[in-house]
Amino acid sequence: KVLSMQINEENADGLIRDLKVTIPADEIGEKVLSRLAEVGKEVKLPGFRPGKVPMNLLKSRFGESVRGEVLDATIQEATQAVITEKSYNPAQQPKVDLISFEEGQDLEFSISLELLPEIELADLSSFDVEKLTSTAGEKEISENIDKMAEGNKSAVSIKESRAAKLGDVVILNFDGSVDGESFEGGKASDFQLELGSGRFIPGFEEQLVGMKVGAEKDVNVTFPNDYHNSELASKSALFKTAVTSIQVLQKPEINEEFAKSLGFDDIAGLREAVEGQINKDYEYVSRMKVKRELLDYLAKGHSFDVPPTMRESELKTIWDQVEKAKESGQLDEEDQGRNEEELKAHYTGIAERRVRLGLLLSDVANKNQLTVSPEELSGAVAQESAKYPGQEQAVVDYYQNNPQSVEQLRAPLLEDKVVDFLLGMANVSEKAVSSEKLLEETGAAETDGPVPASN
Repeated sequence: KVLSMQINEENADGLIRDLKVTIPADEIGEKVLSRLAEVGKEVKLPGFRPGKVPMNLLKSRFGESVRGEVLDATIQEATQAVITEKSYNPAQQPKVDLISFEEGQDLEFSISLELLPEIELADLSSFDVEKLTSTAGEKEISENIDKMAEGNKSAVSIKESRAAKLGDVVILNFDGSVDGESFEGGKASDFQLELGSGRFIPGFEEQLVGMKVGAEKDVNVTFPNDYHNSELASKSALFKTAVTSIQVLQKPEINEEFAKSLGFDDIAGLREAVEGQINKDYEYVSRMKVKRELLDYLAKGHSFDVPPTMRESELKTIWDQVEKAKESGQLDEEDQGRNEEELKAHYTGIAERRVRLGLLLSDVANKNQLTVSPEELSGAVAQESAKYPGQEQAVVDYYQNNPQSVEQLRAPLLEDKVVDFLLGMANVSEKAVSSEKLLEETGAAETDGPVPASN
């Protein structure tokens, strides 16, 4: 039976809709009686056979709970019927508030909802964008391999007798105390420490400079105020130290043996892999520049309203990051010159841009049936797991048990598909440039952050 109801649209402001829905009392009464009859077929009461319990007894025993159940179901049904009848496209779950629900009276409730905007894609045939391309040269490949060698230095004990200096690795024994009492983690033997690395408490490494093998020294330091162990924070400590060996870090020779130590068959294989990675990095920064220009074009070419709640939700996410940056003293220099009101206005604009672009890209995906296949998602999971050698299966299991995390992988994949689709409608030309020119041109080509997924 089609639900009979009266719908009054009390507010239609932009994307906001407020409605009042009235359902006749007799219809609610019929539904309650019908549901009580169903209950009567199932319930077992002393002295009555199933299906033979009098209606007045059923009303007395189950009337209130059944009425509540009927009201909930009717409101859900009516709300969905209103959305269908009005051809609404909600941005989120409607807010429903009861107005009147007394027995024997009409059921009245309100529905408040935000709609997704109607979107018409701007003409991209007049959008011209230049994609810069670059490839790795021999110099860049060699420089990158040299950096890899720098990162794979090994410590070798020195043969001559000399004092330790910054850059050396000292092997030492130490025993620390605060107010004459030892503390957990304050003692070690054969501890390897690179002088100047900043690994230890400020001032510790510098006091080891000048020590020779076999030398002993009392090192006095003060733990930082923000030291992770609050019991030691701000306290003075004494470390009795003894240097047992001094080593220097030696960069390995770049040869076949070095290449094999990194898992390659030979130096040619290493160079090929480095070249491929550099070219992949260049392709990425080039794409980011093109993507930024595309998003800028889309943002300028579309001015539709965005659902207020979506904008506020995105602003909250951004503002939380701004507050954390403030607390840690890492606020952007440009933002430091803005007062609270100016900051809010600035980031409200960014939030609105993000939501608008998210809605636009989502609309393009829906209208053109752009989706992410299970195989593509599996590939993304495999890429993530490859970042954690030895824990690949644990990462795969994590994604299998956390569908929400898988969705976080889906969003950027779909966004890339939509970007490629839109670029296919634009005029994209390529221009080969030097790597220096590419990096210079793309230095500011970061997006405003990931475009939020829309409903």
